[in-house]
Amino acid sequence: MKFTFTDKKVNIPNRVHAYAEKKIGKLDRYFKTEPDVSVIFSVEKGRNILEVTIRSGSTVIRVAESTSDMFVSIDAAVASIERQLRKNKSRLEKRLRKEAFEAAPAEEYFVPDEDEEEDTIQVVRTKRFFFNPMTVEEAILQMNLVNHSFFAFRNEDEGGAYSVVYKRNDGGYGIIVDQA
Repeated sequence: MKFTFTDKKVNIPNRVHAYAEKKIGKLDRYFKTEPDVSVIFSVEKGRNILEVTIRSGSTVIRVAESTSDMFVSIDAAVASIERQLRKNKSRLEKRLRKEAFEAAPAEEYFVPDEDEEEDTIQVVRTKRFFFNPMTVEEAILQMNLVNHSFFAFRNEDEGGAYSVVYKRNDGGYGIIVDQA
């Protein structure tokens, strides 16, 4: 695994980085290719926040954990990722190593913080992505892996049209397809 550590407004000791690398490194058995792992450490209002993003091919898995101790946050993040992988095992079988599940041990996009004034519109963050062509089922899987309520992609079933899948309040999924 290729690790990238980022400390936001806090100095994290090297032993915490080493612990995170050791714990997250155990997830390597799930992936066919060597994944890129981005780990962001931060502290807000006395809470230790850990964000882990794993990219392996076109699969992206993202988890954020917040506890009173950074080591506990690391353990919780690893447990959450393993839970996501096991939950979506059947959908991920084509992308992940099959034998990894046999050896398994037992066991958001932008949201504004404040209301904006009526007369002013202010863009406070811009993200740029490469939209991979995929099926609706793959897009729903990716949305669930990054734990978001919507996911934008290029729809293979619609000839590469830009589309958005989203979680509905009734538990189902919806899709918006560009007609252009």
